[in-house]
Amino acid sequence: MENSPQIPSFKAIIKQIESFPIPKTEESILLRILVQMMVIVGIVATDVAARSQFPMSVWAIPLSMLGGFISWRRRKLRNITLKFGLAIAMIVTLIVFLGNLVQSIFDNRLVLAEFLVQLQVLHSFDLPRRKDLGYSMIIGVILIGVAATLSQTLAFAPWLLLFLLIAIPTMVLDYRSRMGLKNWEVEYKNIQREKNTAKKKLWWENSVLSPKKLTTFVLIILMLGLSLFAIMPRYPGYKLQSFPVSAPDGLQQNFNPTEKDRGIVNPGYNRDGTVNNNLMGEGNGDGSGSGSSREDSYYGFNTTINQNLQGSSILRKKIVLRIRSQAPGFWRVLAFDHYTGQGWEISREDQTLDIQRNPWNYQFNLDVPFLQGDTHKIIQTYTVVSDLPNIIPVLKYPQYLYFPTQQLALDTEGSLRSPTGLIEGLTYTTVSRVPYRSQTALTQAGNNYPDSIIKYQLGIPEAIKDKVRQKAEELLAKSPNPLESNYAKALYLAQAIKQNYQIQEDFPLLNDDDDLTLAFLENGGGFPDHFATVYTMMLRSIDIPSRFVVGFGTGQFNPFTGYYVVHNTDAHALTEVYFPNYGWHYFDPLPGHEIIPPSFEDDNTFGVLGQLWNWVASWLPSPITAFITALFSKIFNTITGFFSASWLTRLWQFLTGSFVGILMGFLSLIILAFLSWLGWNFAQKLLYRLRLAKLNPLEKLYREMLDFLAEKGYKKSPAQTPLEYAHSLQEFVSVEQLEIIMLITNSYVQWRYGNIPANLDYLQSQFRLLNRSLVKVN
Repeated sequence: MENSPQIPSFKAIIKQIESFPIPKTEESILLRILVQMMVIVGIVATDVAARSQFPMSVWAIPLSMLGGFISWRRRKLRNITLKFGLAIAMIVTLIVFLGNLVQSIFDNRLVLAEFLVQLQVLHSFDLPRRKDLGYSMIIGVILIGVAATLSQTLAFAPWLLLFLLIAIPTMVLDYRSRMGLKNWEVEYKNIQREKNTAKKKLWWENSVLSPKKLTTFVLIILMLGLSLFAIMPRYPGYKLQSFPVSAPDGLQQNFNPTEKDRGIVNPGYNRDGTVNNNLMGEGNGDGSGSGSSREDSYYGFNTTINQNLQGSSILRKKIVLRIRSQAPGFWRVLAFDHYTGQGWEISREDQTLDIQRNPWNYQFNLDVPFLQGDTHKIIQTYTVVSDLPNIIPVLKYPQYLYFPTQQLALDTEGSLRSPTGLIEGLTYTTVSRVPYRSQTALTQAGNNYPDSIIKYQLGIPEAIKDKVRQKAEELLAKSPNPLESNYAKALYLAQAIKQNYQIQEDFPLLNDDDDLTLAFLENGGGFPDHFATVYTMMLRSIDIPSRFVVGFGTGQFNPFTGYYVVHNTDAHALTEVYFPNYGWHYFDPLPGHEIIPPSFEDDNTFGVLGQLWNWVASWLPSPITAFITALFSKIFNTITGFFSASWLTRLWQFLTGSFVGILMGFLSLIILAFLSWLGWNFAQKLLYRLRLAKLNPLEKLYREMLDFLAEKGYKKSPAQTPLEYAHSLQEFVSVEQLEIIMLITNSYVQWRYGNIPANLDYLQSQFRLLNRSLVKVN
């Protein structure tokens, strides 16, 4: 017992801590201020990117500035009590962070950022050393990185530029501190006492914080960054299986348990497809009224849609979704199987299926039909920017849906419904299994349709069936090649409708007994969504199963944020066509649209360069565009084949797999650099000789003399005449050398302006003499 170690008392611990030597403090006020500004910009950028309702900047920036001031004033003290208090506060902060992390397990980026900011605020109260400031710099970099991942708009860009402007001088001062160089502020104060203005100016020009130098650094970094950004491949993301999900306050979690209704709620339209005049103010129910709800709402997002509405396609443009997706596509919302004569409805509306999610996470497991062809997994994250009806946009054939409600409903046409409307701020993620569109496979799909497809997806009113079939067959008969498969017929018919019918914004209202399809055919066109209706009816008339589908077009891709920006005006209709064993595939007959909507099969690896080329190609003739496209495709394929060669892979493994390989690699780089330098010099001399060879012999001789004298330090000013330049050299060369220069100059001037020939052989011999004399002197 006597030899057992004794537990030191609290006073002894304090005394031992006080005996430690005081660490060397950082005395640069400017470095401390710049580090503080880096952190502040990181905090503000995170708030801007996250669009926080309760921004961290309100409390974090004042406390961080206060901490920085206290840390400066107490930098030479031990601050033992302060450090104990900060340690306790950090433990409490950790406990709060873990609680918030449990609540935001599927999108914890903002929670982690808040935790980092809280630690930085506490850390700012104790920053005596340069190393402590270095930690704050790292926190600022991490925060700007978090802001980059959260940002969905270019509002983040100015803060990134400001961060760069602050970070460069900060790193310069930090490097000087690491190297033990004199404090920059001390040098600045000393030069301010200097009375020699020229010396002050020279100091500023050579200073590490010279505005000219800093501006040059910033411009170089921006140019390099933007160039790398433009050529950098855009490979698919989402390597992890934890996807962003967030729910705004007030999001309803379940359907009403006392009701079986899983209908769609569209603020601008009633369930029967008529305009909701109660929300619009005045209106007559026929669609001629106007109001904010209708101007914002797409009529197609409803259980029943009435296409006999004037102005139904006119919307007040606004952003509704921002989508981060591995590939573009048609963001499918709703499908209809029953044609009413003037619109569409879902015939089995009462057969929706409720789906419960796993109580431990946000994942809904959805059934994907068996498809004979290959499928491609595409992950999409949707952020709702403006309120939408309670139907969920997804790429077709979703397998998993990460959605912040307890329940969802699935209708018979494969559309998903939420217990409540999609309100602003909602974020959800979908994993879809999108089938490949193989023309060969779809051509051979055949006509062996399931009974459910025959029953619901071939319906067409008997009163119009014969007339529609006759018109469809007339269009198909114009094909120069025989159309033997349903796929070939569907493709050609879509193209024929695009070419033979026009969009008519003044399409007249129909009477109650009129049919929309027949009216479209008689008038030679109609509203944009009428094209999908007529196309679907034509396909059904020739026994090809199809259905009317509404959703959002791809939208506008923003290469700086990586998001597709989707507006309400991107909502439109197209047609899904069924092929046995291969499922549903889109066809778009609308003029101005591609028949096959964009999909993952459209390579977008080099997205920014692709968009730039598409813009340039739109101004070029088709033959030139085709030639350039083929040329660059050949070059790209050649480069790809070279880098994927097996011998190159083995060489890389040798150079990076051992110490000998690394030495051989460095030696090869040195030799390659030396040979490149020799080649560059040789190329310059060769180009110089080629340029001289194009000149008159006398002009060539004069140009050689000027270049030779410039190498010796006697460069001719563009403002000087040949004779003025020759006379200006009398102070620098000997009399004999000046006579040769004047001789060649006078001969050149007489030839140039008087066309008087000269003795070229004699002049060349004199130039060689001048060359030797100047070489000897130097």
